[in-house]
Amino acid sequence: MKHPLAPGSLTGERQVMKTLKHFGLLTIAAGLFLVTGHNANAQVAVSIGPAPVCPYGYYEVPPYNCAPDGYYGPEWFSGGIFIGAGPWFHGGEHFYGHVDHHLDYRKGYHGSFPARGEHPAEHRAEFHGSAMHDAHGHEAPRGHH
Repeated sequence: MKHPLAPGSLTGERQVMKTLKHFGLLTIAAGLFLVTGHNANAQVAVSIGPAPVCPYGYYEVPPYNCAPDGYYGPEWFSGGIFIGAGPWFHGGEHFYGHVDHHLDYRKGYHGSFPARGEHPAEHRAEFHGSAMHDAHGHEAPRGHH
């Protein structure tokens, strides 16, 4: 009697075919899993809507409330227009600009805030900040000027 897995054995050939069939199905399933996972990531879209309309810019983090006059330094403006912050930032990739932590609600500021859509005052506040943030509210690395 031949060994079941010996060449020419019908049982051995069936076993090999069965193993190849399982391996093939596993390969197809893995391929579909990888392709489906990739497509799901590519189809995710987040709509943030338009940037807040604030007279002196808005804070760099949600809920993107209007910042008071003097929070942002002059490098955050181009021709008097706020260059944006957070997801609406329109500046350089490695941008850091001055901010005044005394006017930051995350640092304890409880003063007044302008309303969305409000127009800037005729005479702007003088800027006194020395901290530097990137467009997403992260502090600049030490020694960054």
